Amino acid sequence: MTTNIQTGGPLLADILALETRVWEALVQGDPEADGQMLSEDFLGVYPSGFSDKAGHCDQLRDGPVMAEYRLSNSRLCLITEGAVLLSYHAAYRPAGSEDWKAMLISSLWERHATGWLNTFSQDTPVNSA
Repeated sequence: MTTNIQTGGPLLADILALETRVWEALVQGDPEADGQMLSEDFLGVYPSGFSDKAGHCDQLRDGPVMAEYRLSNSRLCLITEGAVLLSYHAAYRPAGSEDWKAMLISSLWERHATGWLNTFSQDTPVNSA
């Protein structure tokens, strides 16, 4: 299998913009906006355990879970014409906290009839932001 990894270009910019919409939903506390970006069979793999779409959206039922974030060092792995894996570093400050944390994140985006949807995400904590 040939792997094509992009560190720039229009497709990376487009997918990163979609991923940013997920982060903005976390900052705004908007479960509807969050849910619009996730597939019905979404699977999240987090330090706290597994999550489906409902669990991902439900975290916003009491409002924002993030105060601020910075995404960097993004790269895009082309899996097929209709599937890409976005990986990046996220520095973030949870809502109600002054402390910054960091994760390495990989998100699988797949093209559906309605556009690109996030079908899988895995967060790996790192020691410093």
